[in-house]
Amino acid sequence: MRRMKPSALPIAALLSALVSTAVQAEGRSVALTGQMGRQALLSIDGAAPRVLAVGSSVQGVRLLSVDANQAVVEIDGKRRTVRLGEAAVRFGGDGGASNGSTVSLSSDGRGHFIANGQINGRGVRMMVDTGATTVAMGEDEAQRLGITYKNGQRIGVSTANGVTAAYRVQLNSVRIGDVEVFNVEATVAPMPMPYVLLGNSYLNRFQMKRENDTLTLERRF
Repeated sequence: MRRMKPSALPIAALLSALVSTAVQAEGRSVALTGQMGRQALLSIDGAAPRVLAVGSSVQGVRLLSVDANQAVVEIDGKRRTVRLGEAAVRFGGDGGASNGSTVSLSSDGRGHFIANGQINGRGVRMMVDTGATTVAMGEDEAQRLGITYKNGQRIGVSTANGVTAAYRVQLNSVRIGDVEVFNVEATVAPMPMPYVLLGNSYLNRFQMKRENDTLTLERRF
């Protein structure tokens, strides 16, 4: 009797179910990549951006509102605010905690390594600076992040106008991608700064390796 070949459809369905289960187990990520009136351009789990109107859903992600370069999304009853140009917001059973160990950054046209990340859970633009002793930011950025820097240690820093007062503080967390480190020393300076500088209080926790235009940070502790 002639033996029939098994259909590929059940196997494909099984693989699809396994992938879906893996995504749910590892959590979901949502990033806001664009905004058009009451529509948002969302990247879900790193996939190509999709256009959502307020009130609509795709892949289990529901768009609740969009305004002023930010959107509120919901997955399984959990709501998060995602902001344009910032790191993806993660949903999952672990409350969005991260346990990655490697950060890879590409240099811009001037040879600088820039990253979108988070400080104390809020989005920032950061630049690697191996010459800075600590993570450093301006007072306006510290205020935006809700850091009570004037309660920190008062120190002196050298500027073009001489020595001026700055503050040494402790950041609860610094996160890039799925790598998050805690209790990072930082300096808040009085002058405005275009980026938060990723200094050695952060970088010393990693083994750094540069290959051409890529900087890889491998977590040490």
